[in-house]
Amino acid sequence: MPDRPQTSYDRTVFFVSDGTGITAETLGHSVLTQFEHLRYRPQRIPFIDSADKAREAAARINEAGERDGKRAIVFSTLVNPAVAATLKTSASAFFIEMFETFVEPLERELGLKSTHTIGRSHNIAVNSEDYKNRIEAINFALAHDDGQSAKGLATADVILVGVSRSGKTPTSLYLAMQYGVKAANYPLIPEDFERGQLPSALPQHKSKIFGLSIAPERLTEVRNERRPNSRYASLENCRYEVDAAERMMKRESIRWLSSTTKSIEEIAATIMQEIRLERRSY
Repeated sequence: MPDRPQTSYDRTVFFVSDGTGITAETLGHSVLTQFEHLRYRPQRIPFIDSADKAREAAARINEAGERDGKRAIVFSTLVNPAVAATLKTSASAFFIEMFETFVEPLERELGLKSTHTIGRSHNIAVNSEDYKNRIEAINFALAHDDGQSAKGLATADVILVGVSRSGKTPTSLYLAMQYGVKAANYPLIPEDFERGQLPSALPQHKSKIFGLSIAPERLTEVRNERRPNSRYASLENCRYEVDAAERMMKRESIRWLSSTTKSIEEIAATIMQEIRLERRSY
């Protein structure tokens, strides 16, 4: 969430974990997006794996509550019950605990006890084929970013096309990191529009192509951050490029969507569904 002046925040939200905190933060942000007008200050506290660290984290949480005049919200993925209990008894906050909310009901349903092992999901991933697939996919995305290379496109799972700054690179990397999907991306440039053809390396791979577009008004904002007051960033040029790209994608029967109001997660999920790709990493 973009930074705002301190006085504009409703709450401080902490993501507490005995690992990196990424899971807690992902879970928390997903839940909090359902509250459209909530303004919150996110704080990640990773590697809380002892009672002493839990008390230090609690002090930070309590300090935030006193400053805000409202108790903090805590999303916790602490595995060790003793550490979790220390945090909960030491901090005056509203707690949402992943293990209490999800794991314990599953234990009852499955009739099995969870291992309660710290970092288990990460260790499994590191030693698995899925992890290797993810690394290969990331390397592939970097090597095939922005049309750098046509070599190996036959092994691509998806090829993203669209005008410059329409979201191709972050989407490619997200597909690689989250799903283990090999994604290449190619920019559509004025020369392509003048020829009325896709870049020469792409027609033979049309079944893998997916297009991204963007509202010209948003595109000019993004481009002005990179090249202020340039023709490249002008609204007139952005309107021309977006219109030409969309007409080309329609003419070539390429599936596409507008990235203007969609998150990277939404774009990636749509691509996975439309191209009928299987997730390769967990």
